[in-house]
Parts: sequence; C-alpha cells; structure tokens
Amino acid sequence: MAKVTVYNLDRESVGELELSDDVFGGEVNEALFYEIVKAQLASRRAGTHKVKNRAEVRGTTAKMYRQKGTGRARHGDQKAPQFRGGGKAFGPKPRDYAYKPPRKMRKGALKSALALKLQEGRLLIVDRFDLPEVKTKGLARVLGTLDVPKSSVIVDAADNQNLRLSARNLETHQFLPPEGVNVYDVLRHEHLILTKGAVAALEARCK
Repeated sequence: MAKVTVYNLDRESVGELELSDDVFGGEVNEALFYEIVKAQLASRRAGTHKVKNRAEVRGTTAKMYRQKGTGRARHGDQKAPQFRGGGKAFGPKPRDYAYKPPRKMRKGALKSALALKLQEGRLLIVDRFDLPEVKTKGLARVLGTLDVPKSSVIVDAADNQNLRLSARNLETHQFLPPEGVNVYDVLRHEHLILTKGAVAALEARCK
C-alpha cells in the first residue's frame, strides 16, 4: 500500500495514510478515459435540436399549378423542401444522446483517474476540511496555503455545507461529495483534494 502524508489546512503534516493499491495503485488506462468522458459529455447534451418538415411549416397546401400541359416540372405545394421557406427534409429531431458504459468500465476509469493523480503528485490528503464560516475568500486563502491555487476538485462529505457553499463561486475549483466524483471532473482539474473520510468512501465505492 502507498503511504501518503496527511496535512491540515495550514499544510502542516499531521500523519500518514495508507491508500489501497486496488484503488490508487493500479495502471492508468487512457483508453478508458476516452470512453467514459465521451459518455459523460454525450449525456450532458440537451438534444433539443429541431427543424420543421413540410407538414409543419406555414403555408398553403394548394398545388402550385396543374399537373400536365405546362411543360414544367411536376410540383405539389410550395412547402416542399426544394423551395425557399419550405420544410426541411431529414432534418434533426429531438433525441437523447445519453448512454451508459458497463459498470466495470466506469469503475476502472475512476480508479485510473485516482491513480493518475497520485502518480503525478497532484493528490493531496487533508485530515479535515472544516471552515469556520461560508466565505469564498477564506476558502481561496486556504487553497493558496495548500499550494493548489490554479484548479482542484475538493471531495468531502455532502453535509459539509460551509465548504460546499464557499466553493460554488470559485471558477476553477469544484466541490464534490464522494458519491459524485467522476472521471471528467477529476481529469479536467489540476489537483484532487481528499479528506480522510473521502478516501475511505472512495475506496468503499470502488471495491
């Protein structure tokens, strides 16, 4: 098991923690990253695109001119797709782009993302993340002290309201509960900050 240093919010060492090799010590599989992130982004698509076909556009349904004897092409009404203002043929319709990769793939990709952060030295474990009040400036100051000023995902219990509310106005930092940790958010932020409780929850989730 890998041993990592546990810090307090002043970045002072307060002990060590052994991380599960099964969760944090595996090989990094970049192919899984591609598949899972693609699925996550597809699930976020609104899918509300829509065009009107010839039955839905406004206009007369009268035949443009008689069928025979004019020497011109045969036409019905002016709502046909070839005319300006007519309906669109085979245009996009509302649809759901979401799909769910197998559970084994999702779990493997999350383990790979956690292992990648550990290997890159971008995983920080803190004892507790207790803030005295809801204050975005206070949280930004703490993150500067922890040496993660650019971007991070901070993971702690969902009932840590002071942390959750303080982080919501930070553009490059994000708060997530352990059950909400996902591959896309872990990879797109520079650092991953976990409390000891979050480590235990993630290890239980990835068993």
